[in-house]
Amino acid sequence: MTIEIPNYTTDEFFGLEDKWIETAEGELTHYHDLGEGTPILFLHGSGTGVTAAANWWLNLPQLSEHGRCIAIDSIGYGQTIAADDVEYGIKEWVRHAVRVLDALGIEKTWIVGNSLGGWLAFQFALDYPERLLGIVSMGTGGAKLTKALKGHSNPNLSEEGIRETLELFVVNKDLVTDDLVKLRYQSALNDTASDRLKEVVAARDRDRTELPLDFERLAKLDIPVLLIHGMQDHVIPVSRTWEILNTIPHADAHVFSQCGHWSQVERADEFNEVVSSYISRRI
Repeated sequence: MTIEIPNYTTDEFFGLEDKWIETAEGELTHYHDLGEGTPILFLHGSGTGVTAAANWWLNLPQLSEHGRCIAIDSIGYGQTIAADDVEYGIKEWVRHAVRVLDALGIEKTWIVGNSLGGWLAFQFALDYPERLLGIVSMGTGGAKLTKALKGHSNPNLSEEGIRETLELFVVNKDLVTDDLVKLRYQSALNDTASDRLKEVVAARDRDRTELPLDFERLAKLDIPVLLIHGMQDHVIPVSRTWEILNTIPHADAHVFSQCGHWSQVERADEFNEVVSSYISRRI
């Protein structure tokens, strides 16, 4: 059965073209696709109102000069339409990423993941190692609950609540503009309209304890891994990167000073340089 494409256009603020692909029965994935060459799959985090565009708009144009950049709205987020019987969780978010690759005819890919997306990248490596070229992960999710993460689990669904969340992500609060807050709020309303937000947050936090990353298996990972973290990340402490760095044999790390959880936004130009250099040297 063909699913009707929604009448939706990503706001011009982000400067990204919309694409859609049917990835399973009853599932229509919304994504952005820029560049050519080696595939690089971008997986966003889990903040209220998050979308692929709102996570990667400052990175995709530059990084697409070095490969084919595919940024998806994971099921339960953004404009992607999930099947009626979907059960959200880390394993299913990973399987959704695989379904996207299959639908696009992509055998192997890099993954660039932020927060939840980084957690998914490593679970992907454990479940589908043959499909992965390497990982770039920022502020890798799945860590134990901190005070900030507990607040992250009970989002305040208002423009002021969105602003507070975004300001938690950065050191430079000037990056949290009125336009960005309004766009994230509009996306969050889309989440709550379908009662998704409560479900996806509950699934994420359930798997934090029921399905943590298997560090014994990660210690055997034989792919290039770049870990990126902001030194002032109050959502996921920088110790998370240190823990993974001391586990994965071929992991490297880059830590930004005066930077929070949103390194791809707060230090976008330098972030793009670091990531493009790392991936280009390994293609």
